[in-house]
Amino acid sequence: MKRFPSCSASFLLFVLTLATLGCGSGRKLQTVSLSPPTADAKNFPNGQVSFTATGTFSQPPSPVTLTSKDVVWCVVDQKGGCVGFINPGVIVDQNGMAQCNPTFVGTATVLAGNGATTSANPDGGSQLKVFGLAQMTCP
Repeated sequence: MKRFPSCSASFLLFVLTLATLGCGSGRKLQTVSLSPPTADAKNFPNGQVSFTATGTFSQPPSPVTLTSKDVVWCVVDQKGGCVGFINPGVIVDQNGMAQCNPTFVGTATVLAGNGATTSANPDGGSQLKVFGLAQMTCP
């Protein structure tokens, strides 16, 4: 019986490479988009806007509607991250339902995303690594 050690070694290396690539390459969120992209609270019942997040992933199925298990909802602070304990102009819940604070007049940016890193300062909020955004105008 003739053996071909170089072929066997090459095949083994090929299989190990595939196994290694498969281990660390899980399904990852790549992009998020929000709908509606802009909203004026006065055009929605009770001034409440229901935002929906859609995500594109590195592996099928994609795109898909995202839930509170997939993303965090927040309002942007002036540094581009989520507000912490500071009172924002718009409040958004874990399901994407947003409403203006009664005294706020202007436009706020709503975010949905994941991969949050938090600030050491509790008022500093957090930064999302992958996110989508929408604008909400309050009367």
